[in-house]
Amino acid sequence: MVTSVHELELPVVDTAGMERDEALAAMADAREHHWLARSPLGYSISRHDDCVSLLRDRRFHNALSLLRQMNGLEPEEEADGDLRRQSILAMEGEDHARLRRLVAPAFTPQAADRLRPFMREVVGGLVDGFHATGRCDAVADLCEPYPIPIICELLGAPKEDWRLFSAWATDIFRIFNQNLAEDLPLVDAAGAELEAYLGALIAARRADPRQDLLSDLIAIEQAGDRLSNPELVSLAVAVLMAGTDTTRNQLACALALFAEYPDQWALLGERPELAPRCVEETMRYLGAVRGTVRFAPEDIVFHDVLFPKGTLVFVSLAGANRDPASFETPETFDISRELGTQQMTFGSGIHHCMGAALARAELQEALTLLSQRMPELATDGPVEWKPTTFGIWGPARLPLRFTPA
Repeated sequence: MVTSVHELELPVVDTAGMERDEALAAMADAREHHWLARSPLGYSISRHDDCVSLLRDRRFHNALSLLRQMNGLEPEEEADGDLRRQSILAMEGEDHARLRRLVAPAFTPQAADRLRPFMREVVGGLVDGFHATGRCDAVADLCEPYPIPIICELLGAPKEDWRLFSAWATDIFRIFNQNLAEDLPLVDAAGAELEAYLGALIAARRADPRQDLLSDLIAIEQAGDRLSNPELVSLAVAVLMAGTDTTRNQLACALALFAEYPDQWALLGERPELAPRCVEETMRYLGAVRGTVRFAPEDIVFHDVLFPKGTLVFVSLAGANRDPASFETPETFDISRELGTQQMTFGSGIHHCMGAALARAELQEALTLLSQRMPELATDGPVEWKPTTFGIWGPARLPLRFTPA
């Protein structure tokens, strides 16, 4: 028997303004009563298996395309080349599947591994800047500047343009901060400048291919199908968006977590071979991407429940990562554990993070080197966290002290 979701008796969850542990506790309490909960904008789920199942159900669409409406702005008519319409992060259906199929060979673990020596060089250079003092603000001194040189190296952009990319990434990511009405001019200006820059870079790579991602994407052809210039630009923007702020915040979350668990930091320093497990466990225990939103573009029956057209569903990735039905002792942070179940911070289904292999490599290389050079890690003052309204979340300021090694 099918019942409309609006007619169900469900627990109510509103985590707005809650601290991390308080929000997780609220989701856990709701999870014990029902697989669904009511939330301010619609409904939410936090059981691991249900989150995976819904994210893999292609009938539900990514709510990124609804950002304007969710921020109280009118939908706008978008030109054929508009980046927000074309972005692989928001596309659905066959167009999305075609792009994922074409670009998948460029985002393999092997492709990411080519950049590992450069990752070590970048993070080592950043540590050199403050190492002798035994102190740093990990956000400003380490996490913020770390991913941009790697993304630029990946795309083939010159070093002198790193600061440009950093500024563009910061402004474009304002779309997730629930203040779009005020931030939209900055977002649009950064997007236009980045689009023009990448268009010129793509033209240069067509004339002179090199060992970089843009050259790889230009060369891709399957049964005569190739990427168009607008698609190449859109994919490069998606790489910048998906590979910058997420990595910045996830590395900061990991370091804040290790400052709370010095025994785990010492264990990583003693056993660097644990780095792959360490990254999965830090992302499970304290992920920078805590949730994602889907909507029903038509009436959908899912798990014998009718979700009428337009219904929003918040998928709590953080809640799924602490589901005791899927993770043994989920409240325990242990980098030596081998997760039998996939952590959810990268998402699941057709919108699973395209750059997951690159992010894993970046975090593994950074945490391995830092655990060697920054032993006896501890906080050196209060940690300031970003507002809980931020879509990609982590420390805004993270003062740390350590014993220079």
